Amino acid sequence: MQSPKPIPERRRRRDRRTDKPHPLASDLASAIDRAEVDVLFQPQFGCDSGAVVGAEALVRWFQPTRGAIGGDQLFAIATRSDLAHALSLYVLDKALDAAKAWPDDMRLSFNITPADLVAPDFAESVATALARSGFVPERLTLEITEQALVDDLEGSANRLDGLVELGIRVALDDFGAGFCNFRYLKKLPLHYLKLDRSMVEGIGHDSRDLAVLRGIVAMANALDLAVIAEGIEMTSQLEAVKREGCTSWQGFLGARPLPSEDFAALVAGDGFMLRE
Repeated sequence: MQSPKPIPERRRRRDRRTDKPHPLASDLASAIDRAEVDVLFQPQFGCDSGAVVGAEALVRWFQPTRGAIGGDQLFAIATRSDLAHALSLYVLDKALDAAKAWPDDMRLSFNITPADLVAPDFAESVATALARSGFVPERLTLEITEQALVDDLEGSANRLDGLVELGIRVALDDFGAGFCNFRYLKKLPLHYLKLDRSMVEGIGHDSRDLAVLRGIVAMANALDLAVIAEGIEMTSQLEAVKREGCTSWQGFLGARPLPSEDFAALVAGDGFMLRE
Protein backbone atom coordinates (compact mmCIF):
# COMPACT_ATOMS: atom_id res chain seq x y z
CA MET A 1 0.00 0.00 0.00
CA GLN A 2 1.32 3.40 -0.93
CA SER A 3 1.76 6.00 1.75
CA PRO A 4 -0.77 8.81 1.53
CA LYS A 5 0.47 11.86 -0.31
CA PRO A 6 1.39 14.78 1.93
CA ILE A 7 -1.09 17.66 1.93
CA PRO A 8 0.44 20.65 0.14
CA GLU A 9 1.41 23.47 2.47
CA ARG A 10 -0.86 25.93 0.63
CA ARG A 11 -3.86 23.66 1.24
CA ARG A 12 -2.93 23.19 4.90
CA ARG A 13 -2.79 26.96 5.33
CA ARG A 14 -6.19 27.32 3.66
CA ASP A 15 -7.75 24.64 5.86
CA ARG A 16 -6.41 26.23 9.05
CA ARG A 17 -7.75 29.61 7.99
CA THR A 18 -11.19 28.16 7.23
CA ASP A 19 -11.35 26.54 10.66
CA LYS A 20 -10.90 29.86 12.43
CA PRO A 21 -14.00 31.67 13.72
CA HIS A 22 -15.16 34.54 11.57
CA PRO A 23 -13.74 37.95 12.63
CA LEU A 24 -17.29 39.05 13.46
CA ALA A 25 -18.02 36.01 15.63
CA SER A 26 -17.88 37.74 19.00
CA ASP A 27 -19.82 40.74 17.68
CA LEU A 28 -22.55 38.47 16.35
CA ALA A 29 -22.73 36.50 19.60
CA SER A 30 -23.13 39.75 21.52
CA ALA A 31 -25.76 41.02 19.07
CA ILE A 32 -27.79 37.84 19.55
CA ASP A 33 -27.52 38.14 23.34
CA ARG A 34 -28.64 41.77 23.21
CA ALA A 35 -31.45 41.08 20.71
CA GLU A 36 -29.87 43.42 18.15
CA VAL A 37 -30.46 41.10 15.19
CA ASP A 38 -33.66 42.02 13.35
CA VAL A 39 -36.26 39.57 12.09
CA LEU A 40 -38.11 40.61 8.93
CA PHE A 41 -41.12 39.04 7.26
CA GLN A 42 -41.41 38.30 3.53
CA PRO A 43 -45.16 38.25 2.78
CA GLN A 44 -46.66 35.26 0.99
CA PHE A 45 -49.83 35.54 -1.08
CA GLY A 46 -52.47 33.02 -2.08
CA CYS A 47 -52.60 32.42 -5.82
CA ASP A 48 -56.39 32.04 -5.79
CA SER A 49 -57.32 34.82 -3.39
CA GLY A 50 -54.43 37.26 -3.80
CA ALA A 51 -54.61 37.80 -0.03
CA VAL A 52 -51.71 37.57 2.38
CA VAL A 53 -51.59 34.00 3.68
CA GLY A 54 -48.44 34.17 5.78
CA ALA A 55 -44.80 35.16 5.76
CA GLU A 56 -41.29 33.78 5.74
CA ALA A 57 -39.09 34.90 8.63
CA LEU A 58 -35.79 36.40 7.47
CA VAL A 59 -32.90 37.89 9.38
CA ARG A 60 -30.83 41.08 9.13
CA TRP A 61 -28.06 42.47 11.30
CA PHE A 62 -26.84 46.06 11.14
CA GLN A 63 -23.17 45.65 11.99
CA PRO A 64 -21.61 49.02 12.93
CA THR A 65 -18.67 48.85 10.52
CA ARG A 66 -20.09 46.70 7.70
CA GLY A 67 -23.68 47.85 7.58
CA ALA A 68 -26.62 45.53 6.86
CA ILE A 69 -25.79 41.82 6.74
CA GLY A 70 -28.58 39.38 6.06
CA GLY A 71 -29.66 36.05 4.70
CA ASP A 72 -27.04 33.59 3.48
CA GLN A 73 -24.14 35.91 4.35
CA LEU A 74 -25.19 36.21 7.97
CA PHE A 75 -25.71 32.48 8.38
CA ALA A 76 -22.34 31.84 6.72
CA ILE A 77 -20.74 33.98 9.42
CA ALA A 78 -22.76 32.18 12.08
CA THR A 79 -21.87 28.73 10.72
CA ARG A 80 -18.16 29.48 10.67
CA SER A 81 -18.46 30.72 14.26
CA ASP A 82 -20.54 27.80 15.60
CA LEU A 83 -23.46 30.19 16.08
CA ALA A 84 -25.81 28.93 13.36
CA HIS A 85 -28.05 26.95 15.71
CA ALA A 86 -28.15 29.74 18.28
CA LEU A 87 -29.06 32.23 15.56
CA SER A 88 -31.82 29.93 14.27
CA LEU A 89 -33.40 29.58 17.69
CA TYR A 90 -33.17 33.34 18.21
CA VAL A 91 -34.95 33.98 14.89
CA LEU A 92 -37.59 31.37 15.71
CA ASP A 93 -38.35 32.93 19.09
CA LYS A 94 -38.59 36.44 17.63
CA ALA A 95 -40.71 35.30 14.70
CA LEU A 96 -43.13 33.32 16.86
CA ASP A 97 -43.47 36.25 19.24
CA ALA A 98 -44.60 38.44 16.33
CA ALA A 99 -46.69 35.78 14.58
CA LYS A 100 -48.81 34.98 17.63
CA ALA A 101 -50.65 38.27 17.01
CA TRP A 102 -51.46 37.43 13.38
CA PRO A 103 -54.91 36.25 12.26
CA ASP A 104 -55.50 32.57 12.92
CA ASP A 105 -55.34 31.58 9.24
CA MET A 106 -51.84 32.98 8.64
CA ARG A 107 -48.79 30.76 8.41
CA LEU A 108 -45.21 31.38 9.50
CA SER A 109 -42.34 29.87 7.49
CA PHE A 110 -38.94 29.43 9.10
CA ASN A 111 -35.67 28.27 7.52
CA ILE A 112 -33.71 25.54 9.24
CA THR A 113 -29.98 24.94 8.76
CA PRO A 114 -27.75 21.85 8.73
CA ALA A 115 -26.69 22.80 12.27
CA ASP A 116 -30.33 22.67 13.37
CA LEU A 117 -30.91 19.24 11.90
CA VAL A 118 -27.95 17.66 13.69
CA ALA A 119 -28.62 19.37 17.04
CA PRO A 120 -29.92 16.66 19.40
CA ASP A 121 -32.28 19.09 21.12
CA PHE A 122 -33.67 20.79 18.00
CA ALA A 123 -37.13 19.21 18.03
CA GLU A 124 -37.43 19.84 21.76
CA SER A 125 -36.31 23.46 21.28
CA VAL A 126 -38.93 24.03 18.58
CA ALA A 127 -41.65 22.48 20.74
CA THR A 128 -40.58 24.64 23.69
CA ALA A 129 -40.59 27.80 21.55
CA LEU A 130 -44.08 26.99 20.27
CA ALA A 131 -45.42 26.35 23.76
CA ARG A 132 -43.85 29.53 25.07
CA SER A 133 -45.38 31.65 22.32
CA GLY A 134 -48.76 29.93 22.16
CA PHE A 135 -48.43 29.68 18.36
CA VAL A 136 -50.26 26.67 16.93
CA PRO A 137 -47.79 24.09 15.49
CA GLU A 138 -50.03 23.47 12.47
CA ARG A 139 -49.39 27.07 11.34
CA LEU A 140 -45.60 26.70 11.33
CA THR A 141 -43.70 25.56 8.24
CA LEU A 142 -40.04 24.57 8.44
CA GLU A 143 -38.19 25.21 5.19
CA ILE A 144 -35.19 23.03 4.45
CA THR A 145 -32.78 23.12 1.52
CA GLU A 146 -31.09 20.25 -0.28
CA GLN A 147 -27.73 21.39 1.09
CA ALA A 148 -28.94 20.74 4.63
CA LEU A 149 -29.83 17.16 3.70
CA VAL A 150 -26.78 16.03 1.78
CA ASP A 151 -24.82 14.47 4.65
CA ASP A 152 -27.52 12.42 6.36
CA LEU A 153 -30.80 12.04 4.51
CA GLU A 154 -32.08 9.17 6.66
CA GLY A 155 -31.30 10.94 9.92
CA SER A 156 -32.81 14.18 8.65
CA ALA A 157 -35.99 12.37 7.66
CA ASN A 158 -36.29 10.80 11.10
CA ARG A 159 -35.80 14.12 12.88
CA LEU A 160 -38.32 15.84 10.62
CA ASP A 161 -40.81 13.02 11.25
CA GLY A 162 -40.70 13.91 14.93
CA LEU A 163 -41.50 17.54 14.18
CA VAL A 164 -44.33 16.61 11.82
CA GLU A 165 -45.86 14.56 14.63
CA LEU A 166 -46.23 17.85 16.51
CA GLY A 167 -48.33 19.18 13.62
CA ILE A 168 -45.56 21.22 11.97
CA ARG A 169 -45.41 21.34 8.16
CA VAL A 170 -42.22 20.89 6.09
CA ALA A 171 -41.23 22.55 2.81
CA LEU A 172 -38.35 21.61 0.50
CA ASP A 173 -36.90 25.05 -0.20
CA ASP A 174 -35.03 26.29 -3.30
CA PHE A 175 -36.41 23.41 -5.34
CA GLY A 176 -34.69 23.38 -8.71
CA ALA A 177 -31.56 25.20 -7.59
CA GLY A 178 -29.58 22.08 -6.69
CA PHE A 179 -29.52 18.45 -7.82
CA CYS A 180 -33.28 17.94 -7.46
CA ASN A 181 -32.63 14.55 -5.88
CA PHE A 182 -35.92 12.71 -6.12
CA ARG A 183 -34.99 10.59 -3.09
CA TYR A 184 -35.87 13.65 -1.04
CA LEU A 185 -39.42 13.49 -2.33
CA LYS A 186 -39.63 9.81 -1.37
CA LYS A 187 -37.96 9.97 2.04
CA LEU A 188 -38.94 13.27 3.60
CA PRO A 189 -42.27 14.09 5.28
CA LEU A 190 -42.98 17.01 2.94
CA HIS A 191 -46.05 19.20 2.56
CA TYR A 192 -44.70 21.86 0.17
CA LEU A 193 -42.26 22.33 -2.67
CA LYS A 194 -40.89 25.85 -2.75
CA LEU A 195 -39.61 26.75 -6.20
CA ASP A 196 -36.29 28.53 -6.45
CA ARG A 197 -36.42 31.88 -8.21
CA SER A 198 -34.42 30.37 -11.10
CA MET A 199 -37.44 28.19 -11.83
CA VAL A 200 -39.73 31.17 -12.39
CA GLU A 201 -37.47 33.76 -14.01
CA GLY A 202 -38.43 32.95 -17.58
CA ILE A 203 -41.92 31.50 -17.24
CA GLY A 204 -43.56 34.66 -18.55
CA HIS A 205 -41.88 34.45 -21.96
CA ASP A 206 -39.98 31.15 -22.37
CA SER A 207 -41.99 28.07 -23.38
CA ARG A 208 -39.39 25.62 -22.04
CA ASP A 209 -39.31 27.32 -18.64
CA LEU A 210 -43.08 27.21 -18.56
CA ALA A 211 -43.06 23.52 -19.50
CA VAL A 212 -40.67 22.77 -16.62
CA LEU A 213 -42.95 24.62 -14.21
CA ARG A 214 -45.94 22.72 -15.52
CA GLY A 215 -44.14 19.40 -15.03
CA ILE A 216 -43.09 20.26 -11.46
CA VAL A 217 -46.62 21.26 -10.51
CA ALA A 218 -48.02 18.05 -12.04
CA MET A 219 -45.51 15.97 -10.06
CA ALA A 220 -46.30 17.88 -6.87
CA ASN A 221 -50.01 17.31 -7.37
CA ALA A 222 -49.40 13.58 -7.80
CA LEU A 223 -47.49 13.58 -4.50
CA ASP A 224 -50.15 15.69 -2.77
CA LEU A 225 -47.71 18.56 -2.26
CA ALA A 226 -48.56 22.25 -2.50
CA VAL A 227 -46.25 24.46 -4.58
CA ILE A 228 -44.95 27.85 -3.43
CA ALA A 229 -43.25 30.10 -6.00
CA GLU A 230 -40.64 32.57 -4.79
CA GLY A 231 -38.87 35.37 -6.62
CA ILE A 232 -41.99 36.71 -8.35
CA GLU A 233 -41.09 40.14 -9.67
CA MET A 234 -43.26 40.59 -12.79
CA THR A 235 -46.98 40.31 -13.42
CA SER A 236 -46.31 37.85 -16.27
CA GLN A 237 -44.65 35.50 -13.77
CA LEU A 238 -47.53 35.87 -11.35
CA GLU A 239 -50.08 35.13 -14.05
CA ALA A 240 -48.15 31.98 -15.02
CA VAL A 241 -47.88 30.55 -11.50
CA LYS A 242 -51.56 31.23 -10.92
CA ARG A 243 -52.55 29.63 -14.20
CA GLU A 244 -50.37 26.55 -13.69
CA GLY A 245 -51.73 25.75 -10.25
CA CYS A 246 -49.20 26.99 -7.69
CA THR A 247 -50.71 27.45 -4.25
CA SER A 248 -48.97 30.64 -3.11
CA TRP A 249 -46.17 33.01 -4.04
CA GLN A 250 -43.77 35.59 -2.68
CA GLY A 251 -41.49 38.18 -4.22
CA PHE A 252 -40.82 41.86 -4.72
CA LEU A 253 -43.89 42.20 -6.94
CA GLY A 254 -45.92 41.80 -3.76
CA ALA A 255 -43.65 43.24 -1.10
CA ARG A 256 -40.08 43.28 0.11
CA PRO A 257 -39.21 41.83 3.52
CA LEU A 258 -40.91 43.95 6.16
CA PRO A 259 -40.36 44.72 9.84
CA SER A 260 -42.97 43.15 12.08
CA GLU A 261 -45.03 46.33 12.48
CA ASP A 262 -45.11 46.95 8.71
CA PHE A 263 -46.19 43.38 8.05
CA ALA A 264 -48.99 43.82 10.58
CA ALA A 265 -50.10 46.96 8.69
CA LEU A 266 -50.06 45.05 5.42
CA VAL A 267 -52.21 42.30 6.91
CA ALA A 268 -54.62 44.96 8.15
CA GLY A 269 -54.98 46.20 4.55
CA ASP A 270 -53.42 49.60 5.10
CA GLY A 271 -53.47 50.79 1.50
CA PHE A 272 -51.26 47.96 0.25
CA MET A 273 -51.11 47.42 -3.53
CA LEU A 274 -49.16 45.10 -5.83
CA ARG A 275 -46.39 46.90 -7.62
CA GLU A 276 -44.17 46.05 -10.58
